[in-house]
Amino acid sequence: MTPAKLTTNQRIKQNKPLEVWESPDGSWRWKVFRKYQKSHTEAKNPYARWFCGVASPFTYGLYELGDVYARDITGSATLVYSENTPDEPHE
Repeated sequence: MTPAKLTTNQRIKQNKPLEVWESPDGSWRWKVFRKYQKSHTEAKNPYARWFCGVASPFTYGLYELGDVYARDITGSATLVYSENTPDEPHE
C-alpha cells in the first residue's frame, strides 16, 4: 500500500505526527509530519530532511513549522513516540 499524496491544499494535523523526538533535557521537541525519503536512502544522504513542528525555549511553547535535517534530530534527540508506519516516505 502506498502512502497518500500530500497536496498543497491538505492540512497537516499537529496532533497526529508520525514521530516525536525530544532533547535529553526536554527543552526541544520535534514533531515529524513528513519524511521525504525511505529510511535506507535517508541513511546515505547527509541532507535528508523531514517536515517538522519544532518547539524550543525560543518559541515559548509554540511550534514553528519547516524542514529540518534528519541528522540534526537523530544526532541530538531521543525518539519518544513513533506511529507504526511502513518503510516508505510519507508524501
